[in-house]
Amino acid sequence: MDNWDEVRTAFQVARLGTVSGAAEALGVHHATVIRHIDSLESRLGAKLFQRHARGYTATEAGQDLLAVAGQADDQFTQLAGRIKGRGDEVTGELIVTSVGDLSALLVPTIARFQEKHGDLRVRLISDARLFRLEYGEAHVAIRAGKLPDQPDNIVQPFFTQTLKLVASKSYVNRFGMLEGDNVAAHRFVGTTEETPRAPFFRWLHETVPGSAIYFRASSMVAAKEAVLAGIGIGFVASWDLDRTDDLIEMLPPLEDWTAKIWLVTHMDLHRTAKVQSFVRHLKSEVKTWPVY
Repeated sequence: MDNWDEVRTAFQVARLGTVSGAAEALGVHHATVIRHIDSLESRLGAKLFQRHARGYTATEAGQDLLAVAGQADDQFTQLAGRIKGRGDEVTGELIVTSVGDLSALLVPTIARFQEKHGDLRVRLISDARLFRLEYGEAHVAIRAGKLPDQPDNIVQPFFTQTLKLVASKSYVNRFGMLEGDNVAAHRFVGTTEETPRAPFFRWLHETVPGSAIYFRASSMVAAKEAVLAGIGIGFVASWDLDRTDDLIEMLPPLEDWTAKIWLVTHMDLHRTAKVQSFVRHLKSEVKTWPVY
């Protein structure tokens, strides 16, 4: 059947027994109900109702059709209830995209959230690609840098991350400390981006000659590993610096060595219980993170 509206109208007429009752239930004019019944009977080539003074009574053909229509109506009602229910529950899958270097803080936070919501499954994606929330690629995005300006996204400040310029003890033993006039004599760990987006990498790009950058990485995680391996001087998040005794701060942090971190959601999903609960959880948990 290619016109569910007509079948639904016939079902309501059979259920209520009158055109006026069906029209009120469907929120349409009584003439629309009559037109739907006439059109449906014409296409089926059979009478679905007997008309009489008290209203409409389904014929045998009408009863066959309406039994199927009744089952379909029940299934649609149940489906609508399940879909609405999902919007009120913290269940199913939650897709989170984040900058990779936050994983050490984020994963334990997600674990605590899942302890509260046992039926929730989480997919954490750490990728430099900008995931499109309007296409459902993620429910919550944790992004760094300038204020995200994609339309229909709701952006909230999360925290400000400070970066430290550091080197391993083995590197300092080989090349010494960084002084203001000996930048070119040192080796650095940089980014693979030709035009860096992060302000601290822009500082490195403008201050350090390309010939002094001995290792380039596309992620902060890999850059930190290069620094730990003694390849060169590089940036590490301040909270991450506190997790190892092998790194030495080479210069006091500058104002440019900070990065704004944002929570981004799409307006269509922002009000769902799953997203709202997770965002509240993140805002509460970040107060315990060593980022301030």
